[in-house]
Amino acid sequence: MIYEYQLRVLPQVAANEQALKEYLTREKGHSLRSINAVRILRRSIDARQRTVYVNLSVRLFVNEMPPADEYRHREYPNVAGKEPLIIVGAGPAGLFAALKAIEKGVRPIVVERGKDVRSRKVDVANISRTHTVDSESNYCFGEGGAGAYSDGKLFTRSKKRGNIDDILNIFCQHGASLSILSDAHPHLGTDKLPRIIENIRNTIIGCGGEVRFETRMEELLLKDGKVCGIRTNRDEIHASAVVLATGHSARDVYRTLHSEGVAIEAKGVAVGVRLEHPSMLIDQIQYHNPQGRGKYLPPAEYSFTTQVDGRGVYSFCMCPGGVVVPSASGNEELLVNGMSASHRGGRWSNSAMVVQINCEDINHPDLQIEVDGFEPLAPDSPLRVMAFQEKIERLCWLMGNRRQTAPAQRMTDFVNGKLSYDLVESSYAPGLISSPMNFWLPPFISKRLQQGFQNFGRSSRGFLTREAQLIGVESRTSSPVRIVRSSDTLQHVQIEGLFPCGEGAGYAGGIVSAAVDGERCALSACEYIASV
Repeated sequence: MIYEYQLRVLPQVAANEQALKEYLTREKGHSLRSINAVRILRRSIDARQRTVYVNLSVRLFVNEMPPADEYRHREYPNVAGKEPLIIVGAGPAGLFAALKAIEKGVRPIVVERGKDVRSRKVDVANISRTHTVDSESNYCFGEGGAGAYSDGKLFTRSKKRGNIDDILNIFCQHGASLSILSDAHPHLGTDKLPRIIENIRNTIIGCGGEVRFETRMEELLLKDGKVCGIRTNRDEIHASAVVLATGHSARDVYRTLHSEGVAIEAKGVAVGVRLEHPSMLIDQIQYHNPQGRGKYLPPAEYSFTTQVDGRGVYSFCMCPGGVVVPSASGNEELLVNGMSASHRGGRWSNSAMVVQINCEDINHPDLQIEVDGFEPLAPDSPLRVMAFQEKIERLCWLMGNRRQTAPAQRMTDFVNGKLSYDLVESSYAPGLISSPMNFWLPPFISKRLQQGFQNFGRSSRGFLTREAQLIGVESRTSSPVRIVRSSDTLQHVQIEGLFPCGEGAGYAGGIVSAAVDGERCALSACEYIASV
């Protein structure tokens, strides 16, 4: 027989299968000898009270064995010689679009401007060593997209646009830990993602698809208002449909589309800083224990949100036991991101702390930044939010002595408007420089962050501390542009056969939602190919 139960147990019970079997024997009346296996379907931490519990949804196998595969296996046919679908970008949206195309009997041709995920690792490491950024291979560009070396979190609040469990099962089929099927906030880790990405690529190629690296799309090829292919830095590729999944940092693509009169529109973003605490301190605060998380609990996470002067101030992309990394895609810009390995065992924890910025805010006096080299844009330009991102990243680079040395400030000094005369040790490898971020960040952002930190400190005692520091800037939380598409066909509103997709097109945020959108766009593209 198979039974399913909702349980609330102590961490030491949740961490040990034998202890869990014994608990079920006591509480549910089963014989210990008859329990062959316990499968955890969902797991989450409840740390709202002083005693921390683990909420479990479990499947109990009594007098029968569980299935060998704990995930749903998907079959992919051979599509060699079939109709082609061009997919621009090998991030999660592009890779999952390719897998969906294969399912539907269409041959994907994936073009990626960056390098394969293993070669890319060398270029990422060079940013910290030499302070130089390869503009085609960095934390933003390359196989796997921005998520490959920026943590690999699979948590999304979006439940409306596809079956998220399907995405998680496909990750498991390609080598991900089965724990992502049960964890409330599933996480792959930057140490595990490269192998998973390689396995997805091998599936695409093994089924007759193509993946071309260091191949940058330079122009859409159009005929009579319809896509007929793309021109790259290497050659022309012809097909009747293109899935455009370039990621949120492909600013050259946005400029090209705008210059050619393709319909795009500005989109709001969130901008702020990375906030880094000692991991032990976050564990102590979140688990209400001066000893920290102990033996059985994972590194603690947090989530904060508040409203200040009509705009949201919130934490984003929290990385327990993680590191802060340089995420520029060019040499005269500086921005940071966070990532964690799968074990999340580092000495520091960090998250983005950002302020909501709407399109109408860009022309606000408190957001104006004067930086040499930027031509003024029309107040209603669809590129105006992107231009703001570029300017604040250039300003941050100047404040970092024109290197990847990041400006930083102790949290309490920032709130009190004081220069930090010294900084605490940090995970940020290129190095930090003390900087009065409260002075040079636009007041629209800095004043709201100051108030937000005070609010968070009141709600979580010990969070507002001199032992934490801000590292600047966090500016690419999402795409600053939306490439306008039909809500029904997912095609661009002007160009037949063009399917804007994922984070870069402004329709997703994070690995899972981008993968879901990739599948949806590929399905629509395959239906379009069949109709022409």
